[in-house]
Formats: sequence, structure tokens, C-alpha cells
Amino acid sequence: DSKKSGAMTVSHLRYGPDKIQSTYEIQQANFVACHQFNFMEKIDVLEIADEGASFLLNSPYSAAEVWDQLTTNAQKHIIDKKLKFYVVDANSVAKDVGLGGRVNTILQTCFFALANVLPQDEAIAAIKNGIKKAYSKRGQVILDRNYEAVDSSLAALEEVAVPAAVSSSSSLLEPVPADAPDFVQRVTAMIASGKGDLLPVSAMPIDGTFPTATTQYEKRSIALEIPIWDPEVCIDCARCALVCPHAAIRLKVYDPSAADNAPDSFQSKPWKGRDFEGMHTTIQVAPEDCTGCGVCVSVCPAKSKEEVKHKAINMAPLYDNLEVEKENYEFFLSIPEWDRTKTKPETVKGSQVLKPLFEYSGACAGCGETPYIKLMTQMFGDRVVIANATGCSSIYGGNLPSTPYAVDENGRGPSWSNSLFEDNAEFGFGMRLALDQQSAMARNLLTELGPQVGGLAGEILDADQSNEEGLAKQRDRVAELKRTLATLDSAEAKRLDSITDYLVRMGVWIIGGDGWAYDIGFGGLDHVLASTRDVNILVLDTEVYSNTGGQASKATPRAAVAKFASGGKATAKKDLGMIAMSYGNAYVAQVSMGANMTQVAKAFAEAEAHDGPSLIIAFSPCIAHGIDMSTMMSHQKEAADSGYWPLYRFNPGEEAEGRPAMKLDSRAPKMSFRDFAKSEGRFAMLARANPSHYDELMDQAQADIDNRWHLYEQMIHVERTAEFEDEEVDE
Repeated sequence: DSKKSGAMTVSHLRYGPDKIQSTYEIQQANFVACHQFNFMEKIDVLEIADEGASFLLNSPYSAAEVWDQLTTNAQKHIIDKKLKFYVVDANSVAKDVGLGGRVNTILQTCFFALANVLPQDEAIAAIKNGIKKAYSKRGQVILDRNYEAVDSSLAALEEVAVPAAVSSSSSLLEPVPADAPDFVQRVTAMIASGKGDLLPVSAMPIDGTFPTATTQYEKRSIALEIPIWDPEVCIDCARCALVCPHAAIRLKVYDPSAADNAPDSFQSKPWKGRDFEGMHTTIQVAPEDCTGCGVCVSVCPAKSKEEVKHKAINMAPLYDNLEVEKENYEFFLSIPEWDRTKTKPETVKGSQVLKPLFEYSGACAGCGETPYIKLMTQMFGDRVVIANATGCSSIYGGNLPSTPYAVDENGRGPSWSNSLFEDNAEFGFGMRLALDQQSAMARNLLTELGPQVGGLAGEILDADQSNEEGLAKQRDRVAELKRTLATLDSAEAKRLDSITDYLVRMGVWIIGGDGWAYDIGFGGLDHVLASTRDVNILVLDTEVYSNTGGQASKATPRAAVAKFASGGKATAKKDLGMIAMSYGNAYVAQVSMGANMTQVAKAFAEAEAHDGPSLIIAFSPCIAHGIDMSTMMSHQKEAADSGYWPLYRFNPGEEAEGRPAMKLDSRAPKMSFRDFAKSEGRFAMLARANPSHYDELMDQAQADIDNRWHLYEQMIHVERTAEFEDEEVDE
């Protein structure tokens, strides 16, 4: 499939002494390797293994234990095909040598040890030479860790003594649950099980439209560890749910009676604050949908007074907790969702009690982009139409086999479509024009039919739809209008009946990365910003072309190493926010979730409320930055603390009412850019490769930051009033 880092990829490799011109996939493999154990439970990995082939499995179980953990299907293949079976616990080796979850070096070494491509000593020397070429810019520590991984791999490699008979009673898991919808059973299941090429063209939707809310049936189980909640330590801050890149951690607030029939292992606690007084709360992990990134643990501020390092959220082995947490999560989903009209979606806690309508995406574990999309769907998702530029967000947003955009209990949710890289802003602009036209047509027809519809027509036409309560009432009126129109026998009534839903306010969100917004699609983006139409633009700024391998964009900062900027980018980052502000009519905000969560929610609310174009530029750490993605939220805070990523909101409506349009939401820089940059591989590589040039670019980058900060200070005209102080949580 086309999932991002950490998902299933099938690779076919041929090698030999003569030139190979085969362009078809391997059907009879004499070497098969499975790099993640749980794939053995879902995919017929050994189907293409040839007789006498070698089989290498990355397994948490030793050679003496692994046989009993295999399915009947796998055991039968191994016995019938006389396979030579080997296991290595690559994850433990990687962890022991300091490589975290990166197992490629270990499994590559085991492959060469077993495949007899080269003599073993020659192969290991070649591997270490390849490591030196690939990682030398990352420093001696990284090189030494990979060298140690190579040396440790062979010691950890074990051959399994294969029994003479099948002993397992477990079968391959079904690709989707039995209660999944018909389309998921017929189409999604085939693709998820790796057999999508067997689907006939007639199985595809005739208009190319695929149903949303299908990731809930995929159940990838790719995590090795999952977060487990401790209600005794929890302080109800909702941060873990907010930052989860995959919506695999959920928060619910409910009447205590809703948990009367809960499993014995299901945990809950009374809500501490006055906002949901008398209610109980549960924070629950979706164990099969979690990617194990650890961002939730990193961001949790609540610590046990009795146990060192123990927090309200703690990582624990998946296999020790899978069955219990599956049962808990199933019950959790049965608890009624919180009423949208009885919360404040523009707050952190208020937004997190609402169901995410973007869930379980195939984004990289710990992705910096997806928390913003998830928050947007919690705040507005039941009335959102999305135009998505090609890039990471289009791959995890709408690719096969499943779709992460979801629906609420009423069947409402975001509508999503992907456009070309260069014209996504125009694509979304067209959506806005179409919605406005349909709305105007519906209002005109309703005015014509006013005498027949009665007072309901005036109520609908004059309705206040500026908040959740107003929107809910408008939907009730529209439902009543549909019932009334069903009793009228006229062409106008039938035409109005087909477009009544456009009488409810809808939002258009144009979403993409910095490669689209700063570079290839900038012309269209600029055109939309200069318009007066009500569109919302969300730029997920990873500062590099993440989806295509890490090429530099105009958002790449000075001194960063990237493809096409191998010697460090020599020019400053483009100030997209300043360009947008120059028009004077667009709402502009620069946000960073890890730096200030309250400001992010506030900016989304203000952007959606602004009657005109709005632009939110969201700092989105990426694996291309060379950081530990589990700490991406604290890294975002350091970016703001250094002045590299200042937080601000520019609201033209404020200026019209005599208040400054510009608000700086972060404090003056309190650490140097050099101190911030040293924690990122993209800067550190240049420091090692060319120290003098690095120093030169660092000085220039610091000057960029200082000059920009002074400019922003001048723009606010008055002394900064920190509407959002640095968030401190009472632990």
C-alpha cells in the first residue's frame, strides 16, 4: 500500500551474476523475510516461498518459543515446503545498541549471513562501508551504534528446529471485522490483505468516490508498546488526546451511569474541574490502531509522587495488554459522545471531549502534521469540505486501502478530495464558489416558497449559525423544512428539497504542506488570499518536501541540510505569514501545538469565524528533521523559545474595531537558535561536515530571527499583552 513510515511494504529483490531484465514480481522466492511479527497473523507471508527457501522472521520470541506463536497456515507452509527457519529479535538488538526502533541494519546483516550472496566476512565489511557512507554526517556515535548493531545481529540470529507436524490451532486473522460494511468486506478487505490486484474493475466505485470512516476496520497493530492510562495520577489536562497523531488515544466525559456495565478492567475517574462537574472521565487507547510513537507520554505533565518516571500515561508491551485493552476500547466506543452544544470547542479540554473525525491514519508514527488535522475535525469536522494538495497529507488522508476521515453518530463528517500539487488553492476556491452558489440558490427558492412554508422560512433565512447551538437548531429547522417540502407538489419544492442542506453553514479547508504552499502552489495560494471569499487554509509546515524524500523548499530554514541543499541552505526561510498579512483582509496565524496548545485552538476558532480568507501556518516536525519524534512537542516549544518559530495571530477584524490587528503570543526569545538547532540532525550534519560554513550560516540565521522578531514587535504598536502565557500545569 502507500502508507507512510512504519507500515507494511512488500519488496521484491533479484540478484545474480548476469544482468537481470525481469520486470514482474517474484512468484517463487528462495528467501523470504518478515520484519514485523504481527504481519504473520494477518498476511500469508509464506505463500510465495519456494521449496527449500530460507525464512527470516523478526520475532520477540526465541527459537524455542516461536513455533507455538505461529498460525496453522504458517506452520503448514514451513513443513510442506521444507523451509529453513531463522529468527532474530531485531527490536531488542536495536534497543540495546541505542538505535531505538530502527531495525534495518540488523535485518540487512542477517540477510547477508543467510543468503550467501557474498562470503560472510566480505558482506559484513561491505555493510559497514555502506553505513559509513550513509551516516558519516550524523556523527561518530551514530556510526558506532550501527557498527555494534551489525556485530550483535549474528549473535542474536537463531535457527528454529522445525517440528514434523502442525501443532497450532490459530488461523490467519480476517482482514476486517465481520460486522464491517459491505464495501469494506468486498473491496477494502482484499486490498488490506495484499490481494487488491485480484479485484475486478467492476468492484471499484463507478464515480471514483470511496466511503470514509474505513480505517477503523483495518486494525494494523504495528506498535510494539502502547500507552496505558493511570487514573490515580491523571490531572485531566487532555494533552495526551490532543497531541496523539493517530487519534488512538481518546478522552470521554460521561455520566457515571454510562459505565455501569463496563468490563472489570475498564478504568474511570471523577472529572476534577468545574467545566464537567459531576461527570466521570476515561482516557482509553485503541491498542490495534496505536503506532507506539510515545508522544502522549512525552507531553504528559502529571507525575507520580511515589514512583520515579511514572506518569498518568506510560508505555507498556502491546502483547501483554492487547486483549484487555481491545475489550476496554470496544466498551469505550459504546459510551455516548458528548453533546457538541454543551462544550467549548475552542478550548483544549472542550475540543478533546468531541469525537475526532480523522482517525487511525497511516501517517508516520509521531507525525507532526496530523494532530492539527485531527483538532480541526473535532472543532468543525461535521460541516467541512476539504481540498487537499498532493503530499504527505494526501497519502495518509485518502489513500487505499482505507480512509481516515470519519463520521459522527449522525453520519456527518468531512468530505475530502485531493488535487494536483500546483492548483490545490484554486481547487478549494472552486469548492467555496460552488457552495456559495448552492446556498444562494436554496435561499432564493426558500424566499419564493415562503408563503407555502410559513414562518419557518424566515427562521431559516435569519438564523444565527455562529456557534454550535445555532448550527444544531438550523439543522433541526432544515429537517422540518424537508418534511414540509415533501407535502408540496411543485417543481420549485423539488429543486429546493435537493439542496436544502446548503442552508446550513459549511466551511472549506484547503490543506497542504510547505512544498505546495511556499513553492509549487504559491501562485494560486496568493490569488486566494487576495480574494474576499470565506476559505480557510491550513499549511502543515515541515520545512521540507517530506513526501518525496526531503528536498529543500522555500520553507527550509537557513543552514539546514536537505536534498538540493547538501551544503546547508544559504538563504532565509520565506515569511509566508507576512506576505499574507500584507493584503490586510486575511486572518493569519502562526501556531505550534507543542509551544502553546491554547493558542492553537484559539487560532482555529478565529480563522473559521473570520468572514474572508484565513491562513494558519502550523509547525509540523518531521522525521526528516533528524529528531526523536516522541519528543516533537517539547521540540516545538524550544522552537518558539528560540524565536525561530514565533507565535502570533493577525486578525483584520480587530483593527476595524480600533484594536491592534497583530498579537504576539510568544515571549521574546530566551535561547539562541544555535542551541535549538544542535538537537536536529539536519543542522548537526553541516556542523560536522563544514564547521566554518556552519558558523557563518548560524550567525546569519540568528540575524534573521532577531530582525523578524523586532519587526513583529513594531507591528503590534503597543506593549505585548500575553493573552496566552506559557502554559504551566499544576502537577
